[in-house]
Amino acid sequence: MKLSARDANRYFAKPDADKTGLLIFGEDAMRVALKRQQVIAALLGENAEEEMRLTRMSGADLRSDPAAALDAVKAVGFFPGPRAVFIEEATDNIAPALKTALSEWAPGDAQVIVTAKQLTAKSALRKLFEGHPNAFAVGIYDDPPSREEIESELSKVGITVDRDAMTDLVNLSKMLDPGDFRQTVEKLSLYKYGDNSAATSDDVLACAPTSTEAALDDVLNIVAEGRSPEVGPIMRKLQSQGVNPVTLCIGLSRHFKTLHAAASDPGGAASGIGRVRPPVFGPRRDRMVRQASKWGMFRLEQALTILTDTDLQLRSTSRAPAMAVVERAMIRIAMLAAR
Repeated sequence: MKLSARDANRYFAKPDADKTGLLIFGEDAMRVALKRQQVIAALLGENAEEEMRLTRMSGADLRSDPAAALDAVKAVGFFPGPRAVFIEEATDNIAPALKTALSEWAPGDAQVIVTAKQLTAKSALRKLFEGHPNAFAVGIYDDPPSREEIESELSKVGITVDRDAMTDLVNLSKMLDPGDFRQTVEKLSLYKYGDNSAATSDDVLACAPTSTEAALDDVLNIVAEGRSPEVGPIMRKLQSQGVNPVTLCIGLSRHFKTLHAAASDPGGAASGIGRVRPPVFGPRRDRMVRQASKWGMFRLEQALTILTDTDLQLRSTSRAPAMAVVERAMIRIAMLAAR
């Protein structure tokens, strides 16, 4: 039978040892692998490998030896406890072999756990598991983890977070791959080791992966906060680091478009900043709310006009030094902010 996303998350956390099998399929191999690891650990415990209660094989192995699945399902283990047969990289070619293993399964046999890439509704594997009365099929899609899943991850590593930190983690989960997000949560648990207080937004920010655009944050804030005397020194640093003028102009435009979206929101800058994508979190969110409130929608439109003209000049046949053109635009915008 087919499990919905909500029912699937609950089943992964607490699988039924009396079920015949489980098919997990999806385009993102990392997401599928994480769910497979979770369900096998919950079903068999941490020592399944050492106690030889988990048999691994690939779809290719099963194609060359179709009887291997049934033999592994019926094999008697040396140690007590539930057993499982894990088959990875499955395709429709092994559906007949799995059909035999599922049809001859009996209580006490090893449960069949199968992972596969994205499968269509007409897939023989999907039809086999969705049509079986004692087996499940679950599709894993590219949706970010739900709040419930994040809370479950936090409880596993034994940490609590305050409301703002939870908001930041939800936003962060939409920006990172599942593996990177899980590593961030584990890093947060190590960061808070021995500290029983709830994690804050600052803690989340300290453990979040460093953005590739982090080097530009200083110059973005300098311009947005009207600190024109600081533009020259920071530009010298960026130029020495080899930052491309067009890249810098694009970063400025993106930043000011975000501020404009926040400032033009009917609910105010704080409401607007919560709607932007990709989401902004942590102290940077509060800083951008203050910037948007100070600028206002109409002055931000003036700044965006300057940046658009600058971008067009950079892409034209003008012989003016590109970095100097960007620096001049930044100083104009910073002076506009200081008015």
